[in-house]
Amino acid sequence: MACIIITMTDQTPQIQQPNKPHVLVVGGGFAGVKTALELSKHHTGDITLLSDKETFSYYPALYHTATGGLYRQSNIPLKRLVDERKVKFVQGSAHSLSRQNKTLVTEQGQQLHYDILVLALGVVTNYFGIKGLEENSYTIKSWEQIQKFKHHLHSLLTPSTPEQHYVIVGAGPTGIEVAGALPAYLRKIMKKHGVTDQRFKITIIEAAPRLLPHSAEKVSQQVAKRLAALGVELQLGMAVQGASADELMVNGSPVKSSTIIWTAGTSNHPFFKQNNFTLTEHGKVQVDDYLHAEDDIYVIGDNAQTPFSGFAQTAVHDGMYVAHDIVRRLKSKKTPAYKPKKPIAVIPVGEGWASVEWGKSVYAGMFGWWLRSAADWVAFHDVEPWWRATTQWATEFGSQEDCAVCSKQ
Repeated sequence: MACIIITMTDQTPQIQQPNKPHVLVVGGGFAGVKTALELSKHHTGDITLLSDKETFSYYPALYHTATGGLYRQSNIPLKRLVDERKVKFVQGSAHSLSRQNKTLVTEQGQQLHYDILVLALGVVTNYFGIKGLEENSYTIKSWEQIQKFKHHLHSLLTPSTPEQHYVIVGAGPTGIEVAGALPAYLRKIMKKHGVTDQRFKITIIEAAPRLLPHSAEKVSQQVAKRLAALGVELQLGMAVQGASADELMVNGSPVKSSTIIWTAGTSNHPFFKQNNFTLTEHGKVQVDDYLHAEDDIYVIGDNAQTPFSGFAQTAVHDGMYVAHDIVRRLKSKKTPAYKPKKPIAVIPVGEGWASVEWGKSVYAGMFGWWLRSAADWVAFHDVEPWWRATTQWATEFGSQEDCAVCSKQ
């Protein structure tokens, strides 16, 4: 095991080491994968990527997979991404950390030693303790959750089923994307199921006074107008208080629905609290100007308290910065401080339309849709060679259903 010594100077911590270190990267999302892939280009030493999943989930496409798109559009095998880059992949869930022994233990009992540790575990769903919500709502953050959601939709839509009310809680990007794609998807299912005269209602419930509260107000206005054109109803400034199998309690009144889609809450991965990291009031990990939580531990992506944390583009930016920072420090070179980069926000709302917030400029319509499609290719190219990225990008034009009724059509 290599010995890593961190010494403080008037500039940045410097790493002095006689041998190439073992870098352990935890997290199979954009931040973790990008860190491992970038490090592999520089032959810095052994690199291990630990993830609790076998696949890299492309979160921007999960809404499309949940509304009839291909599974492989939003899921790429991690071994495919890292095997050719001499990165060792280990599947397991991070559990505990021994800083003294520089060892991370997984829930499966694996002990992984490291010299440098990069943590990018992502976030978990937060139901805010609302009674009945976890048991009676659907989410779309994994393939298993998507399958459950789609099976539910298909089982509801039969010629004898009464009008259905679909409720999406949360008017952030995910909630908006699902709401925009859902009307066309429901009509497609109804056609395949022989349902000709049934109507449906889609409602977004948001606690904030406007949708997309972290975006420019003009974006909120454009998206609200687009949703209205698609027949989606907005209920803003409304608090969810409970849920059962057939209704949602909102501001003291019941809303009848057997399909509640929860997109409103996330919290930082519990690993950080359980392992005594310094957290901010928002639950994110406090990091310094170089994304260090501690001398030999980086925390990046959704887990770190940085501007624009939570965006895929930020995760990629963090991964590239940390990889280059490690390489420069190992060469005893001065490292510039981390500089956040504001992402370009592109939110699709139904087929052929997307909202774009690029700096101070705001666009909407088909141009936004094309830009989102181009951004998807760039994102795939961030983790794969261009020819594989192109093949992966092309999957957005396919569809996939496991429904026995639909398969007969």
